Amino acid sequence: MRGWQFWIDRGGTFTDIVARTPDGRLVTHKLLSENPARYRDAAVAGIRALLDGGPAESRVEAVRMGTTVATNALLERKGERTVLVITKGFGDALRIGYQNRPRIFDRHIVLPEMLYERVIELDERVAADGTVLRSPDLDALATHLRAARDAGAGSVAVACLHSHLYPEHERAAGKVAEQLGFAQVSCGSEVSPLMKLVPRGDTTVVDAYLSPVLRRYVDGIARQLPGVRLMFMQSNGGLAEAGHFRGKDAILSGPAGGIVGMVRMSQLAGFDHVIGFDMGGTSTDVSHYAGGYERVFHTQVAGVRLRAPMIDIHTVAAGGGSILHFDGARYRVGPDSAGADPGPACYRGGGPLAVTDANVMLGRIQPEYFPRVFGPDGDQPLDADVVRARFADLAARIGDGRGPEEVAEGYLRIAVANMANAVKRISVQKGHDVTGYALTTFGGAGGQHACAVADSLGIRSVLVPPMAGVLSALGIGLADTTAMREQSVEVRLDETAVPRLVEVADALSAAARAELAEEEVPDEAITVSVQVQLHYDGTDTAVPVALADLDAMLAEFAETYRRTYSFLMDRPLIAEAVTVEATGRTEQPELTYAAGEPVEPVEVRMYTGGGWRPVPLYQRDGLRPGDTVDGPAIVAEANATTVVDDGWRAAVTGYGHLLLERARPRADDAGATTRVDPVLLEIFNNLFMSIAEQMGARLEATAQSVNIRERLDFSCALFDPDGNLIANAPHMPVHLGSMGASVKEVIRRRAGDLRPGDVYAINDPYHGGTHLPDVTVVTPVFGTGGEILFHVASRGHHAEIGGITPGSMPASSRDLHEEGVLFDNWLLVADGRFREEETQALLAGARYPSRNPATNLADLRAQVAANAKGVEEVGRMIGHFGLDVVQAYMRHVQDNAEDAVRRVIGALGSGSYRYELDSGAVIAVRVSVDRAARTATIDFTGSSAQLDTNFNAPTSVVTAAVLYVFRTLVADDIPLNDGCLRPLRIVVPPGSMLAPVYPAAVVAGNVETSQAITGALYAALGIQAEGSGTMNNVTFGNDRHQYYETVGSGSGAGDGFAGAAVVQTHMTNSRLTDPEVLEWRFPVRLEEFAIRRGSGGTGRWPGGDGAVRRIRFQEPMTVSTLSGHRRVPPYGMAGGSPGSLGANRVERRDGTVVHLGGCDSVEVQPGDVLVIETPGGGGYGRGGPGGYGANGLSRAGPGIAGARHRA
Repeated sequence: MRGWQFWIDRGGTFTDIVARTPDGRLVTHKLLSENPARYRDAAVAGIRALLDGGPAESRVEAVRMGTTVATNALLERKGERTVLVITKGFGDALRIGYQNRPRIFDRHIVLPEMLYERVIELDERVAADGTVLRSPDLDALATHLRAARDAGAGSVAVACLHSHLYPEHERAAGKVAEQLGFAQVSCGSEVSPLMKLVPRGDTTVVDAYLSPVLRRYVDGIARQLPGVRLMFMQSNGGLAEAGHFRGKDAILSGPAGGIVGMVRMSQLAGFDHVIGFDMGGTSTDVSHYAGGYERVFHTQVAGVRLRAPMIDIHTVAAGGGSILHFDGARYRVGPDSAGADPGPACYRGGGPLAVTDANVMLGRIQPEYFPRVFGPDGDQPLDADVVRARFADLAARIGDGRGPEEVAEGYLRIAVANMANAVKRISVQKGHDVTGYALTTFGGAGGQHACAVADSLGIRSVLVPPMAGVLSALGIGLADTTAMREQSVEVRLDETAVPRLVEVADALSAAARAELAEEEVPDEAITVSVQVQLHYDGTDTAVPVALADLDAMLAEFAETYRRTYSFLMDRPLIAEAVTVEATGRTEQPELTYAAGEPVEPVEVRMYTGGGWRPVPLYQRDGLRPGDTVDGPAIVAEANATTVVDDGWRAAVTGYGHLLLERARPRADDAGATTRVDPVLLEIFNNLFMSIAEQMGARLEATAQSVNIRERLDFSCALFDPDGNLIANAPHMPVHLGSMGASVKEVIRRRAGDLRPGDVYAINDPYHGGTHLPDVTVVTPVFGTGGEILFHVASRGHHAEIGGITPGSMPASSRDLHEEGVLFDNWLLVADGRFREEETQALLAGARYPSRNPATNLADLRAQVAANAKGVEEVGRMIGHFGLDVVQAYMRHVQDNAEDAVRRVIGALGSGSYRYELDSGAVIAVRVSVDRAARTATIDFTGSSAQLDTNFNAPTSVVTAAVLYVFRTLVADDIPLNDGCLRPLRIVVPPGSMLAPVYPAAVVAGNVETSQAITGALYAALGIQAEGSGTMNNVTFGNDRHQYYETVGSGSGAGDGFAGAAVVQTHMTNSRLTDPEVLEWRFPVRLEEFAIRRGSGGTGRWPGGDGAVRRIRFQEPMTVSTLSGHRRVPPYGMAGGSPGSLGANRVERRDGTVVHLGGCDSVEVQPGDVLVIETPGGGGYGRGGPGGYGANGLSRAGPGIAGARHRA
């Protein structure tokens, strides 16, 4: 007779257990994940409870588990003390990352804490082509590793440049660490052998940091269950023996089990195109399945970039524990959660009102049919009385005449909208039409909202599998054992490449099979699948295809790419990597449905359709195949509740699934009116933002240039018929307030001529643009009667648009035409036809034409595609809510933003400042606040006259800076739109450097003067010290290559917070190209990118440190810099000292040094090195220990202050 098997999902709130008894029955159990007063570990406690406390070792055959132990250790930064070994010059590479700040409107920039406590820079270097430039100094490495070991470090992560292709140096360093006795040594070439140093390095550190934690947890379980076979769920959806379970594969351990269970149970019911909807206590996970598991190789968790195969799951902070907020105008749900302790108010732990409480308030959860696991002894039901009292208090505080039930219902509508938007990200955004899918719901809270989420998406079928409340645990039991291997190849796909791909695949397959053999999987039970990650040359959007002959791979790529992005490119394909998955099939248990004795429904009260109604409550185990339930009704079971909404009908299938289907058509958002409603206000805020985000995702995926695709130097936005900004995705601040001028210029000059199918391109700074590299593509959105309803627009920085120097950011331009090609209200698409020949002629026919028109055209096509996505989503929104409601909320969201800014103005004081640039030019600003009227005048009178340099800024840039600054003063999470500008009066003197006259040069105005305007405003308002005040623009190129980047500086400190080191500030948030990608695609070598320690201003709150960046050239190139604060230091505030000046220079191969001005241009030869030292941020307040606090390594462990070593 078989022993017991336990399949366990240890989640953030609950631990779910499915046990297979020796006679094949499946039984379930649920308990709180954290209850230290009653048990040490929930999984073991649950096993013992089901075994009635008897001994486990002789009765348990196997335990399969998904666990949040690794995730929690990552979130709480409680992993193993870790040392990072990395190539010399890159000790700060993982801390700097890609420079972008997480939240663009936060003045206090909080960057993720590093997982490693000290860095050893290994003196070694391999070039992108494999040339060994310096062999590793292993003796010096050993010396520093001994010191780290003696200081208490237990793990080592090794990350060397280009080790994904050339791992020898990394392996040698790892061997030294192993010989010195480190228990955990993780090498990037083994952990994640794919291109990109930063995510590979982060993944390696995660593996080193978490694997010992997992090992201790596994060993602890093993000690309590001696002799029991332990297997763990991996993020990729497969099981691994405990000995093979690694930190990098554990992040999505539990949720991946839910996907497997969802897929297996959906297939059992006859569905193979499904959306997974897993709503738990803390968050909701959504997933897409259409015949195969979808995996991603890039993701970010807890601020850490990971590059490892994971089931593609999108998580939104809208679980049962998501806290309900009211900010005076809007209802908001989450993102913070009440967790398991104290939990929602109904958990009897004194917690806040949360989504679960709203369901209790409305009778959608009936406490007597919910697990009794609350209270000090874990045996009490949910507390409905405290919920009713708390909602009554909240309704009274809101005071708009709504009763407690209406308030609770409003919060649920917002939660549903948030979850529906999450589904769009993994389906609609990727080109899938989900209206023909089933929504398979699981997790304890999923069934309470599934009908509403399906309605929001146009889905007509909802599937609730048996044991839906513990489906993640069931999926862990149904999962196969899996071993995955991957390897970079980076070769052009042609006939000669196929044998190389096969060779790599064979080696990886052998390794994966060997791992499964170690786990006692019979060879006949193993299947192997091989995929090749393909992308267009010059892009990064990889598409997985099955390894086959050349024609088959080309055809599969084309079909997938066209379905997702609606077009193909005329470019070669690159085989980026080979991925192998070896699967050991798990014997599937019998999942026949054994219905219990029929039980008559009981009548309960539920709030639905605007009032309390008696509805039937059915016990699920009392329903038999063929039974139907008409909504509104409730179906309760041991671990979940399903609400059958009005207009839906549930039927029980032969396997015990509840199949819910729309019984009658749904009226479009019934009850939505044009009157402002605090619930719909939040929903529309999120909807408008979602449209812009989906546009941005389309543009990022389809653009060709490094600048748009990797640096993310683009923005997408939605505008009203008059060109006023409604919503934008949080992309580039300098774009957001200035794009409206481009849209309004199209409206002004094309009034009466705009037609469906037409798209316009603008970059002319004197007719709606900012500077020539930023090209805005505008698409009107027409109604059925031919009227314009909205406009959508996308702006991308084209790294080459012509001009007197490669990269189109000349340091010495004096005339606009020296800066490149003008798009002056250019008709880019006419009647749906992309005017390629005409646009090619424009790009080639300027006085200083583009050096790379093919890339310009490709990026313009991508911008058109992004706009098309916006038009599609606007139409979908209008179809759902109706045009009058959408247009009303277009106004309401701007009114809401206006009110938020007015509240801030009421707390501000007037002030003025004269901000001097390095050139001696001055930006003068006076902010006059009328607190009674809650308005402010921002007057730039006194600013310098138009300059003969290119630091002139069009007035649209001034508007963008003002809009950004006042938005950062609003603590609430409001959208940035034109409503923010209504209380503000901006005065700019004509003919000044902030309102130049054609054809004055302006290329630096958008990037440098915008930063200075922002700094001047913060100084006038007395808000914070200067955060470097420059973008540190660097361009280099020749006829074959053009590249542009901005280098981060230190951010300014403020009252109560220190500045951050090497981060994008103010009006930019562009990313930096990964070092390996930079060297792979351009003839340069990055020798150092480091924090410039001590460059931040001192003070009670120190300023952030700047950066040092060294680039060695391999070909003759022209280098141009546009930068500031090389003469005038970034100001401190309230007694804090200024940040250090920046500096630019070229170190010639012959040893001579050429010092560059802040704005300069120089010819470089092979072997020459460009050195950029960026300014530090100013300090705030008198006194303090200096600038180390926010600038060095994480304070995760002892010995940090001096924990930097070079080997």
